[in-house]
Amino acid sequence: MSAGWGVGTAVVTGSALFDVDAYERRLAWVYLSRVVSGPCAALSALIESVGVIEAARAVRECDLPESLRGPTEQRRGTDTAARDLDLMERIGGRVVTPDDPEWPAWRLLGLAQLDSGRDRDGAVPLVLWVRGPRSLLESSERALAVVGARCSSGYGNQVTGEIAGDLAAKGWTIVSGAAFGIDGMAHRAALAVGGSTIAVLACGVDRPYPAQHDRLLAEIAATGLVVSEYPPGTTAHKHQFLARNRLVAALADGVLVVEAGLRSGARNTVKWARRLGRPALAVPGPVTSASSVGCHRMIREGEALLVTRAEEVIDEAGPLRLPLPGSTASPKDSLSGEEALVFAALPKIGSRTPRELAEQSGLSLPTVRAALSALELAEFIGTTEGGWYRKATHRRRSEDT
Repeated sequence: MSAGWGVGTAVVTGSALFDVDAYERRLAWVYLSRVVSGPCAALSALIESVGVIEAARAVRECDLPESLRGPTEQRRGTDTAARDLDLMERIGGRVVTPDDPEWPAWRLLGLAQLDSGRDRDGAVPLVLWVRGPRSLLESSERALAVVGARCSSGYGNQVTGEIAGDLAAKGWTIVSGAAFGIDGMAHRAALAVGGSTIAVLACGVDRPYPAQHDRLLAEIAATGLVVSEYPPGTTAHKHQFLARNRLVAALADGVLVVEAGLRSGARNTVKWARRLGRPALAVPGPVTSASSVGCHRMIREGEALLVTRAEEVIDEAGPLRLPLPGSTASPKDSLSGEEALVFAALPKIGSRTPRELAEQSGLSLPTVRAALSALELAEFIGTTEGGWYRKATHRRRSEDT
């Protein structure tokens, strides 16, 4: 089938019903993914505005605003969408788009709320290329990102193995970047106990990186998930690792750093965690160890909380204990931490913008936005053009208590 962008219909092939429209949309997502090859807030905004098929047409014909002409100029004439889908099928992989039930929309919601001017690489990925038998949505429901030094010490490897192994044995998914050192140790610890692990790559999922981890990545792909926002065949470049780190943080409930030098890339992942309102955790090391200087600085400067074992990680990064939608529970009884602070900052009558709530609560704007999303999911609050407000039912219950 050709990769056109026409209006689709359903046709019957043999005894199977083939959804042409869904296939056209998938081709559009894949085409756009290769055109920009990475996060692109302007393209995400265009798709949100006109839809993915019309956005693909606009890119192909260069019928675009100025902000998108530069990012799409080099590859808009190259359409390998059908070939990319065939390749992924041959290697036992798939592309997951926002149209798919497997898309981790809740996890990626925080990225959509970041300021694209401040966080240039913070956009939601257009698609995710995936290898592995597990559901990306289900695997990321209870997850911890574990990152750290590439030149890890015996101490760092031991601590990583203990914490990641204990968490994986308790049903947590371990998310990391498949690099040497702490990343690789975290993945191996999860695999050793039969747990779930996700490797997020800064290159195509068909290109093991680092090459020496090809067997490790094959094992992860056999029992867990290997994920990337970059199309197959994409080689790794430095800036892609920094963008990749936001996905490592976004797909988890928190980020744990085990050993980090003064200029460790792990600190970049912590930055993304804080932007997204996820807890950042760090393991202390010997005060004489250069491998732990970065952890000590993050702890000292309040960027990360000190933890030493799995139970402490769960205390800090455990899933939100919010009631199910429709529950009659009082916010006072069921909220804690940042969600409680944000809810308390909302007036009993009227509404507030996220920026006003950030100023009143003392929390960062991304943290407030993440908390608002959680509170809305629990049906404690709603939103209008004027801002966020307490829903009447929970406003009355708060007054009663």
